[in-house]
Amino acid sequence: MSKQPGFTPRDWQSHPPQIYPEYKSTPLRGPTKPLVVLPQTLSELTGPVYGQDAVGPLDHDLTKLAARNGEPNGERIIVAGLVSDEDGRPVPNILLEVWQPNAAGRYIHTDDQHDAPIDPNFMGAGRCVTDGSGRYRFITIKPGAYPWGNHYNAWRPNHIHFSLFGPSIVTRLVTQMYFPGDPLLELDPIFQGVPAASRHLLVSKLSIEISEAEWALGYEFNIVLRGRTATPMEH
Repeated sequence: MSKQPGFTPRDWQSHPPQIYPEYKSTPLRGPTKPLVVLPQTLSELTGPVYGQDAVGPLDHDLTKLAARNGEPNGERIIVAGLVSDEDGRPVPNILLEVWQPNAAGRYIHTDDQHDAPIDPNFMGAGRCVTDGSGRYRFITIKPGAYPWGNHYNAWRPNHIHFSLFGPSIVTRLVTQMYFPGDPLLELDPIFQGVPAASRHLLVSKLSIEISEAEWALGYEFNIVLRGRTATPMEH
């Protein structure tokens, strides 16, 4: 791998490998040759960019975005946390997008043919921007587990996908958030593909402080963008 000035090699001790045979699609899509680091140009540093006015007032509330005939089915939850750099400094103005299955474990997508009901009041996608203190907040429905074709009787744990955009659209990181105490975590090759010392960074924490009395439980999920304690990211 060639190196550019200021380039720091990826810390494989905290991130999953590019190819993990137990996760059967990675040998087909993972790189088999050394990565080439491309120098950043004006396009990577400045654009294209998004404007905060593109994020609507209800985009953070997945229970309202598609609600046509009432509330979506399932357990309402609040997911909130801090986005920080390797030194713990908050990172403001980060665009976060989330997507997930509904409470029955089904995505609103033509490729998802899981024999589970579609919720007409839940699309399973939303977005928000971190505030001046680097904090974000979503309201959603706790996602259900669902079968997938990786191996016999394979089920994905409850999870929410996160996508983070930096100053421009070309600076993007993707990860997943899991829930505490889920027994499927021990059986999931995607979660198990993450180095053991870093897996806890993908599991949210139940938070009474984030919870709202008689309305919704809260889960804290903090995201660190770089460094030895960086949140493991997908490829």
